Amino acid sequence: MKTPAAAGRDAFDETGALAIIAAHAGLEGAALPVLHALQEAFGFIDKRNIPLIAAALNISKAEVHGVISFYHDFRGARPGRHVLKLCRAEACQSMGSESLAAHLAAAHGCAPGDTSADGALTIDNVYCLGNCALSPAALFDGEPVGRLDAARIDALVARSRGLAS
Repeated sequence: MKTPAAAGRDAFDETGALAIIAAHAGLEGAALPVLHALQEAFGFIDKRNIPLIAAALNISKAEVHGVISFYHDFRGARPGRHVLKLCRAEACQSMGSESLAAHLAAAHGCAPGDTSADGALTIDNVYCLGNCALSPAALFDGEPVGRLDAARIDALVARSRGLAS
């Protein structure tokens, strides 16, 4: 994922967004390609993009918002520098993912759905990674991690903060 430098983290790049929208607007079913391209470029879908997308695609702002809210992978806020997607499906629940989520909140102050105060880590819930044989499982920056326990979670958090390799 490409994210802007920390200094420009809160700046809205309307010119860049308009260029991305224009590059994809002619595609059939352009809403998804536009949204994916914006998220790839900026790390999330800034709400200020919604009217730009709606105008370019000749659809309502409600339709754009509906697409964004329907697909859980679209973000409305900038994620942390690292993303941990913790599986909360049945197989992982039966092997302890719920206690891992509680551990993340208690030991690290960052629960699923949150980004750590230092911006190092975003924790997302996912429902089945297809890695049930190695449950509880997660994705850390897109890489599968299995057989998680509190120590492995702690190591991933430390890695997100640059404290371990």
